[in-house]
Amino acid sequence: MAIAQSELILNQDGSIYHLNLKPEHIANTIITVGDPDRVDKVTRYFDTVECKIRKREFHTQTGTCQGKRITVISTGIGTDNIDIVINELDALVNIDLNTREIKEKHTSLDIIRIGTCGGIQPDIPVNSFVVSEIAVGFDSLLHFYESKHVQLPEISESLSKHLGWDKNKALPYVVSFDEKLGSHMQSELTKKGITITNIGFYGPQGRVLRLPLQDAKLNEKISLFEYDNKKITNLEMETAGIYGMAKILGHKAVSMNVVLANRSSGEFSKNPKKAVDRLIKYTLDKIVSYQNQV
Repeated sequence: MAIAQSELILNQDGSIYHLNLKPEHIANTIITVGDPDRVDKVTRYFDTVECKIRKREFHTQTGTCQGKRITVISTGIGTDNIDIVINELDALVNIDLNTREIKEKHTSLDIIRIGTCGGIQPDIPVNSFVVSEIAVGFDSLLHFYESKHVQLPEISESLSKHLGWDKNKALPYVVSFDEKLGSHMQSELTKKGITITNIGFYGPQGRVLRLPLQDAKLNEKISLFEYDNKKITNLEMETAGIYGMAKILGHKAVSMNVVLANRSSGEFSKNPKKAVDRLIKYTLDKIVSYQNQV
């Protein structure tokens, strides 16, 4: 059955509505970054760039890196944008945009986030790399989809009890990375842990400027949580949404994070641009070696 025009919205040129992309514009390996300007910082290491398309905060470039075709796309900040990006990327490979029908053969994308974060543990210094084994969503995105089959409710329940979670906030959802892809992205240069995906940058991450917090001890309680010998390592704003949407839609995802701020010590990276560039180069090398294995 054809999907209605109001549900699958296309531009006049046949491209998908928000991303302004057509199926031929993307590779099966996708790197997501938050900042539109970071796309250029990734693709400067490419051998070739075949297309550059930009609309709103969504900046896309596709090319080859060491012979491997990769797409880099900016999502902007937050899981509301992740909902748009992952749905529309999936539509490009799994829906026939001409007939508006779902394809019989499913295509699975490899989705790798390269992002920045705040460390929550004192033993994770600034400029460290963290691979998110598990992501906890403090937003409510996944609750709008049939998603219980991809969630880890035992962790959510344990965390909510530990935090004394306010009933007016959305129940945290918990999702894991793709084990094969995630394991490959690790090395002696990375740490593995639980990532909190926050719904905002200030109050939701425990920052106080002029507004008092509903729970002033939230970050302290987060840092003390432990489940199955795993601790919460870092805070950011997209990973849980990426993991959840990817798993529901049958894609593989992993989030690579560089710690720019350590919230427990109050430190901030003295050279954040260099730290991000190190993560970009590390991640590209890992992607290329992964692609050579499969």
